[in-house]
Amino acid sequence: MRIRIGLQKLGKAALLCIFSIFTAFPFIWMVLSALKTKAEVMDVSRFFPQECQWGNFYQVIFNSPLLRYVWNSLFVSAITLFLQIVTAAMIAYAIVFMKFKGRNFLFAIIMGTYMLPTAATYIPSYIILANMNLLNTFTGLIISNCVSIFGIFLLRQAFMQVPMGVIEAARMDGASHFKTLWYVVCPMTKSSFITFGLMNFITCYNSYMWPSLITDSEEKLLVSQGLRKFFIEGGAYGTEWPLVMAGSALIVLPLLILFAFTQKWFINGIGGDTGMKG
Repeated sequence: MRIRIGLQKLGKAALLCIFSIFTAFPFIWMVLSALKTKAEVMDVSRFFPQECQWGNFYQVIFNSPLLRYVWNSLFVSAITLFLQIVTAAMIAYAIVFMKFKGRNFLFAIIMGTYMLPTAATYIPSYIILANMNLLNTFTGLIISNCVSIFGIFLLRQAFMQVPMGVIEAARMDGASHFKTLWYVVCPMTKSSFITFGLMNFITCYNSYMWPSLITDSEEKLLVSQGLRKFFIEGGAYGTEWPLVMAGSALIVLPLLILFAFTQKWFINGIGGDTGMKG
């Protein structure tokens, strides 16, 4: 019996190890390519660099505008995410805990907009921002993404698991809707908030198409735009692939750090654990 259990654990560990290798391989390859010369990158028979070229990272950090683009993306993503969390939480709270006519119809309309292709919203959104003189501004980028339909859906599902008795007790104690949301509902659904925040932050941070349509000045480029313009399209380094890989590795670093600090709550949120029983 013990041998059987040991073999099962060994098999699971081996399977997880294989999947982990395949998952981590692209990032490992990217970092190793950043430490190679251009000739070594183009040589498919060479996996490890003959001598680590740490100067590639130095050039990218100090001789390129990459860090400014990273800051732009972090700033826009953080403000956008904050607004998305506020709007999604308030809408989800109203749909779940406030009784009014047409709330199910309202939720159906909100979810119906989720079925629209993102590209279908580009032209009307562009016209609206143009009429408001918000093209080529961080404000335009932020307000055009300040509501997340996915966030509304995710938080609604989490809020529906909160016992109504807790909400009624808070109201009997004289708590307003805002206090009930902030002090009762949010702590009980913390994992869902963190899951929503992490997923949408990554989406906003990696966004390329929409920012490319409404921003064109170099001072306001985000990381995806900047990486393409300065490292791929014959910009500052052209096709110097070691520098491209070094820049890509630095761009991914903030997301890895963020996930490392939030993975516990992220996994709980995916699993539907809101910290409640009964």
